[in-house]
Amino acid sequence: MDLGLAGRVAIITGAGRGIGLAHARALGLEGVSIVINDQDSTAAMHAVEVLSAQGINATSQTGDATDPEVVNQTVSFTLEKHGRLDILINNAGIGVKPASEVEHMPLSDWQRMLHIHLDSTFVWSRAAVDPMRKNGYGRIINTSSMNFTGGGRPGVAHYSAAKAGIVGLTQTMAKEVAKFGLTVNAIAPGYVATELISQFSADMMDRLKKQNPAGRLCLPEEVAALTTFLASTHAGFINGELICMDGGRRDYYWG
Repeated sequence: MDLGLAGRVAIITGAGRGIGLAHARALGLEGVSIVINDQDSTAAMHAVEVLSAQGINATSQTGDATDPEVVNQTVSFTLEKHGRLDILINNAGIGVKPASEVEHMPLSDWQRMLHIHLDSTFVWSRAAVDPMRKNGYGRIINTSSMNFTGGGRPGVAHYSAAKAGIVGLTQTMAKEVAKFGLTVNAIAPGYVATELISQFSADMMDRLKKQNPAGRLCLPEEVAALTTFLASTHAGFINGELICMDGGRRDYYWG
């Protein structure tokens, strides 16, 4: 299937490793030019090297994904280098440690989580609209979580709230930009086999797999395959949706 992606240009946040890098590889192999944003300059440069070795046109712009100045500079760089912006994948985020019930959660922890996940999605999405509108083509793909779709998990209310907010932003923005030929969708992965998850104890990993109907974790490449389709010409009438990738289990392990 020709996805109609050759010659397109994408910005992917948090793409130095893990799911973000898988997004970049999947899109790049379809002929998309990739601009990586990551706060870790070493990881970003390594990602560019890995992608370039596979024949993918990739560059990086290091910086904090929550900083509007970094956002504007990256979008400007992309337009100067490639002349267009077609795809934005809001992937940047942090884990949930330390966990804390709402009663004991510091306000600073709450604000930091919402800032990194929700605010960053907002500032990048806002900056992408004008160049995409000028193309008459745009795909914004946001990252929620089964931590929201599963009804929340004790100890991580800040993370669940941030991921819920991303869905609200996605659904509202989708209605605002559809008239320009743009779509805005969100994905909600379950546990994905990344470097971060590999740090879990063997017991927890075993429980996660046994509790899932599929008996395993999701793979980064599977998440990337979904976002690549959502970025394609074939997904032009999928708009304002939240698509789950959880193996059939919405709720998280509560141990």
